[in-house]
Amino acid sequence: MKVFQGVDYYRCEHLLTPEERSARDTVRRWVENQYLPKVEDYFDHGTFDRDLIPQLAELGLLGIKVQGYGCSGLTDVIYGLVCQEIERGDSGLRSFVSVQNSLVMYPIDAFGSEAQKARWLPAMARGEKIGCFGLTEPDVGSDPARVRTRATREGGDYVLNGHKLWITNGEVADVAVIWARSDEGLQAFLVEKGTPGFEAYPIRRKYSMRASVTSGLVLDAARVPAESRLPGTEGLKSALMCLNEARYGIAWGALGAAMACYDIALDYAKSRIQFGVSIASFQLVQQKLVKMLTEITKGQLLCIQLGRLKESGQAQHTHVSLAKMNNVSEALKIARTARDILAANGITLDYHVIRHMLNLESVYTYEGTHDIHTLSIGRDITGYDAFAPKEP
Repeated sequence: MKVFQGVDYYRCEHLLTPEERSARDTVRRWVENQYLPKVEDYFDHGTFDRDLIPQLAELGLLGIKVQGYGCSGLTDVIYGLVCQEIERGDSGLRSFVSVQNSLVMYPIDAFGSEAQKARWLPAMARGEKIGCFGLTEPDVGSDPARVRTRATREGGDYVLNGHKLWITNGEVADVAVIWARSDEGLQAFLVEKGTPGFEAYPIRRKYSMRASVTSGLVLDAARVPAESRLPGTEGLKSALMCLNEARYGIAWGALGAAMACYDIALDYAKSRIQFGVSIASFQLVQQKLVKMLTEITKGQLLCIQLGRLKESGQAQHTHVSLAKMNNVSEALKIARTARDILAANGITLDYHVIRHMLNLESVYTYEGTHDIHTLSIGRDITGYDAFAPKEP
């Protein structure tokens, strides 16, 4: 079996520190040896293997950027490289890692009380407790300011009512970060599994992210103590800060899926014989491969610079939007081109390409659609807000 050596036409390797390369290579080996041999079955049967969680924890991949509380406390670039290698395995696995890190542990660390941090973060870093992030609702996607889930104060408690949808990790989560509107504005609450009135249910018949748990959450008079509120939240701004962290990981992760598809297509083109020659000798096939490599290279440089900007405190949310928008769009095109090069073989799970292609259709949409990120960047560079034009 061929061992993946990476895709690095511009010697981006030299832009990384020894620690960054070591972390990447460790995760790359784990994906190669422990995950890829099983992922076809996970995707085919629509299952997420919980036995993977302790392995991810042992590698230090849960709580990567949190300092203290038993977390590994590594850098932004290392987190990005981890997402890249994990998504080379599958977008669903990267989604699990992203949610645990960026959408659950990050808000607890950034907005939580000391008691909340001490209770949840060490257990989450060990993989003993899993979280999910409840913002999206059936009628609320790109416009989170319209969240309808309501938190009503009753004495020393809050009573939550609402419905969340498209929630990664929902059914396996021990705690949900639920965003709800209260008299004080949009707030985040830690709602534990088993809370009366709180229920998670599976989203069935999906043809993307099948190796990931995707759920709906129902809150029907779910009562939680006031201490479950994350006290440092400041309305929609805090929710968007969480999403920005997740989008950063996605920008890197999409590169991993793109690298996998390119590597598979290149090997296939070299070995596939038609008309008595390798199809890699055809000009049109070479053109496709060169375009794939070019976009991967551009995405790598984009992500490394974005990581350095984040580490120096200079990154804007629109910088993250540009990387997420570009890299996912190009990764999806690369997956489709790889499917084309593999022809009929491209639709089988044996070659992984169709799995990545179907997954990327979801990644293109979630954590901010391609169009929403475009408008966000457009507003930044022009000063004009095109999100909500007035009706004629």
